[in-house]
Amino acid sequence: MASKVFKLIAEEAHRQKYELEMIPSENYVSENVLKALGSILTNKYSEGFPHTRYYGGNEIIDKIEIYAADLAKKLFKVPLAFIQPYSGSPANMAITMAVCEPGDVVMGLSLSSGGHLTHGAKFSFSSIFYKAVNYEVRGDDWRIDFNQLEELAKKHKPKLIWAGTTAYPYKLDYKKFRKIADMVGATLVADCSHITGLIVGGIHESPVSYVDIVMTTTHKTLRGPRGALILVTERGLKKDPEIKTKIQRAIIPGIQGGPHNHQTAAIAVSLEEALKPSFKKYAAQIAKNAEVLAKELGTVSETHLILLGLTDYGYGLGYQAQYALEEAGITINKNTIPGEPASPFYPSGIRLGTPALTTRGMKGKDMVKIAGWIKRALEEIRGLDLPKEQEKRKDFLRKAKLKLKGNKNLKQIRKEVEIFAGKFPVPGVK
Repeated sequence: MASKVFKLIAEEAHRQKYELEMIPSENYVSENVLKALGSILTNKYSEGFPHTRYYGGNEIIDKIEIYAADLAKKLFKVPLAFIQPYSGSPANMAITMAVCEPGDVVMGLSLSSGGHLTHGAKFSFSSIFYKAVNYEVRGDDWRIDFNQLEELAKKHKPKLIWAGTTAYPYKLDYKKFRKIADMVGATLVADCSHITGLIVGGIHESPVSYVDIVMTTTHKTLRGPRGALILVTERGLKKDPEIKTKIQRAIIPGIQGGPHNHQTAAIAVSLEEALKPSFKKYAAQIAKNAEVLAKELGTVSETHLILLGLTDYGYGLGYQAQYALEEAGITINKNTIPGEPASPFYPSGIRLGTPALTTRGMKGKDMVKIAGWIKRALEEIRGLDLPKEQEKRKDFLRKAKLKLKGNKNLKQIRKEVEIFAGKFPVPGVK
């Protein structure tokens, strides 16, 4: 009898092929990355680091991890690379533990301004065990307020400053971050998770010459498996010669056990791919597609990502937009917008991007078509404003979802999307 799991995987393969994946933190890995992820390397326990493992039988695993780290150092032009973090949040936790003592001040962009949970958001380890201070974006143009950042840094004297985002459509000015970090003696860490592929492709400036440490996930614009890298720069080694040992201890025994060796190998494969000239063309196309898509939707993007406010359609429509677009065969995520008029839990915007579409071979003319479907779908959420009374919201959204599920216009868009999407390949999906 066939496993139910494989039947569900087949269903997911169908969804990925016949829908449009537009969550900017998602992408499609190559077939070679999939082969490494599904390899026998998952059978081996390898606590520790190359040549200093707790278990025997790791001679080959050592070679794989060293090779992956060497590729990362070559790609990013850094002297030190860690491959073992399971994903971005544990990597950020390891960095914070290596740089700070519990109770030290850490600064990062606020969640409502497009920052990440691990940069000091409420309920994250970064605010439970450390004193978190958040800087924000300006209300008029949604760009980082460096004047506010400088004032807060001088006042609170942070030990660590995060230069990184998760829902921010503009390029980052690492030189300004460096100047402020130097004023207060803070360690500056760039979380490049979203834009690493654009950095590798030369579309964005690299933070390596400005920051002490770089963290990046490997599964977004870098187009690798789910995982993360911690990279220490020459500047970082000079600032703290003991940083290698501190990061190692933070990873294990600090927060992790045995590394995922199949993941390490798959990261190595993706880094090999990122070193090829074709990757630069891919990164450039991601940015071109985002620029076209943003323009068609009436906004601006300097990255792979678009943050679209929905206040012109009504009040608190993030959930409703996500439901409507999903019914239309387009996957995005609800998101807060700067100056959120409704609630962080019931946001007023959506976040979407172009990495996965670009991997499938879509170009600018396709973005125009997709923007048309998005705008048609968003028309269907007019009149579905979020109730101002909090106790009514859950029941309202349940009914709104059912209403959108039966919407004939959304069903028609889905048919058009399925015909269109089915023409473009998905790696690993027949």
